[in-house]
Amino acid sequence: MKAIVATDQTAGTAGMRLSERPEPQAAINDVVVRVHASGFVPTELSWPSTWTDRRGHERTPSIPGHELAGVVSAIGYGTTGLSVGQRVFGLADWYRDGTLAEFVAMEARNLAPLPGDVDFTVGASLPISGLTAWQGLFQHGRIQAGQSVLAHGAAGAVGSMVTQLASEAGAYVIGTGRAADRQKALDFGAKEFVDLENDKLEDIGGVDLVFDVIGGGIQKRSAALIRAGGTLVTVVGPAEARPADGLAIDFVVESDRAQLNEIVQRVRDGRLRTNIGTVSALEEAVATFNATERRAGKTVIRVCP
Repeated sequence: MKAIVATDQTAGTAGMRLSERPEPQAAINDVVVRVHASGFVPTELSWPSTWTDRRGHERTPSIPGHELAGVVSAIGYGTTGLSVGQRVFGLADWYRDGTLAEFVAMEARNLAPLPGDVDFTVGASLPISGLTAWQGLFQHGRIQAGQSVLAHGAAGAVGSMVTQLASEAGAYVIGTGRAADRQKALDFGAKEFVDLENDKLEDIGGVDLVFDVIGGGIQKRSAALIRAGGTLVTVVGPAEARPADGLAIDFVVESDRAQLNEIVQRVRDGRLRTNIGTVSALEEAVATFNATERRAGKTVIRVCP
């Protein structure tokens, strides 16, 4: 099968190439999925799980990518809940070969049914962005109607999901980003927008929850804005700053079938819009990842035409 492989951790996306790899086999509780579309997060190449297995043994050449939408092509022994020919989408294991390939083997529990009226490209754009927003807001942030949320990167893949889901839950969302992102963030449901390059973040006053996708100095300044009992939720590693009288929570997104079902249903009924930027073929994936211009929205790779 054709797949994008990574062999050099120091080279970043420049170290990726299109290669021929053996087709995976379904282990116990696994399915094999014929991948139609795949998502990719460039920071994967800095994750230890991209280069080693759970025991710390090297596993290069590795196939990156963990988001997918496709069709089940084989089922392993003991696997239940899915069938051959079924349309699915989900989040593949961090420590196994991923979804930038024509086929991927993964645990069935990490997949959810993809309704027939949802395009594969849309399905592949949802798992990391949608689940990260959902888990950060509802599991870790415990957001409630009437509270205020500071959503960093509100026009980005994750931030746009945070903005929409928080707004639907009845929160007042303040988005941040670059000046050029203002209208897009407002279109996704932010009530206010802070240009991090030109506006003063502190002018917004206190908030109940900060959803941080940036870290560093922005995270530290944001933590100081959190009201008593509020929460800083971050996805960029252990928090460097903590609210004076609140919680700081860092987390790694996990696959969850029930949450995927909730997310895709919101896409179907119009409550949630995807934020897809560039869509490229597998043969063009490496060039797409190495492009120098800034790309807005989620990059999706069309694996099966």
